[in-house]
Amino acid sequence: MFITFEGMDGSGKTTALLKVKEELERLNYKVLITREPGGEVIAEQIRQIILDNKNKDMDAWTEALLFIASRNQHLQKVIKPALEKNIIVISDRFIDSTSAYQGSARNIGVDVVSEVQQIVLKNCLPDLTLFFDVSFSEAEKRMQIRGESSKNRLDKEENNFKQKVYQGYLELVKNNPKRIKVIDANKDIDQVYNQAIKIILEKLKENEKRTSN
Repeated sequence: MFITFEGMDGSGKTTALLKVKEELERLNYKVLITREPGGEVIAEQIRQIILDNKNKDMDAWTEALLFIASRNQHLQKVIKPALEKNIIVISDRFIDSTSAYQGSARNIGVDVVSEVQQIVLKNCLPDLTLFFDVSFSEAEKRMQIRGESSKNRLDKEENNFKQKVYQGYLELVKNNPKRIKVIDANKDIDQVYNQAIKIILEKLKENEKRTSN
């Protein structure tokens, strides 16, 4: 099964991901966690170009296509091989990040970016996506505590950009209700984790029941 975690930085998705991995392994599932952009040697090199603070003048389409190129490399060399071995793959970000950040916030269009990704990635969609929905104030507070308020080029974008990213995510949630499930990420990490693992275990049980029939 292929699961993706999405949300704004500071939503707690990465922390929850690690706790989910630990619980699934305790239940004897084989699990691979990975991230985007990156997750593979060439994909990580593309990541450096995308996030480099020197690349302030990057065109919106250049940025989107770099993300998609990195994603395709990651998909072909890491995600698909793991899925073929019946390993549960959980990725910290995937297609919805590019649709929200570049499609919505960079004004290319969520539908346009989603369509390009479908062509390049040959309609490879996650089985389940969790969107960690957090308020801007809570996300900023968490990032400041961690000292991550200005890590890279995208982190330094203005609040207007982040608002557009959020609206892009809401559009994706609305258009993909079966695949994308919303997590209330304003709660403490244990409550966030409990929401996530409950949905994942239900999906696993559903898949296992379908396979056995």
